[in-house]
Amino acid sequence: MTTTRFNELRGEDVLYAIHRQDRTFLPSEADCPLCPTLPGRPETEIPFSRFELAVFENRFPAMESPEGACEVVVYTDDHHGSFNRLAPERAEALMWVWRHRYAELSARPDVDYVLIFENRGVEVGVTLHHPHGQIYAFPFVPPVPLREREADARLGGCAVCALCARERQDGSRLVVEDETVAAYVPFAARWPYEVHVVLREHRPSLTACTPAELRSLAGILQAVTRGYDALFDRPFPYIMCLHQAPTDGGTDGHLHVEFYPPLRAADKLKYPAGSEQGAGTFVQDTLPEESAAALREAVRRAA
Repeated sequence: MTTTRFNELRGEDVLYAIHRQDRTFLPSEADCPLCPTLPGRPETEIPFSRFELAVFENRFPAMESPEGACEVVVYTDDHHGSFNRLAPERAEALMWVWRHRYAELSARPDVDYVLIFENRGVEVGVTLHHPHGQIYAFPFVPPVPLREREADARLGGCAVCALCARERQDGSRLVVEDETVAAYVPFAARWPYEVHVVLREHRPSLTACTPAELRSLAGILQAVTRGYDALFDRPFPYIMCLHQAPTDGGTDGHLHVEFYPPLRAADKLKYPAGSEQGAGTFVQDTLPEESAAALREAVRRAA
């Protein structure tokens, strides 16, 4: 049972899902609940000996009907795989799975915002190593998309469109792009190697994308994550979040993906410390232009 309380000082909701304290934590490969169910072995969350992609309700949800939902999306039956090593057609299929889940969840009357995300690496708090992402369907619009609405109002139109146009015109922070998708380190990045992946045409959500755009999105996302791994020659931890239009009846939103990677060097983490946590003001040790140049080269090496 989840309880929601409103934090008056910060003006935001906080979810209390006490049952999640007992969720599975870094099990061995033999006990992984996201692996396929094999003959003679205990049944996992996925009752098949092989699979390509799987979606199911989270056993330890932060929210559940009739006040939202939480789902798990498993990318592969390979316990040692990763998003960036999926075959291109599997990565493209994942875009269609995300699209389907966004469409179905957003149609529910108890859902105002659908967040699709992946946590990779123990550095960002992963509790299961098997390659997977999650979907949170919120019964309210969380603070970040609300701030994006404020940015739209401040810039007099779609903020993501305006910022993407600026980055493409400047070029110094571009990491990789094609005809439909651009990836760049934002001008005011809060994380050393933060990357935003943006549809160049205004698309509120995955449901508004053409098949070609979904294919390009998958390819650019894989290029960025392969570049991350090549940057320090190690599996690169990150949080990947898809930002889409809220489903509360508004018409705002521009599909884009934001990466929040905690590494500032191969063996150094960027921790949100006093100024970040207490004041909400990030302090950076590297310039976005320098990070973008390093990532461009890493993406080139990894291609």
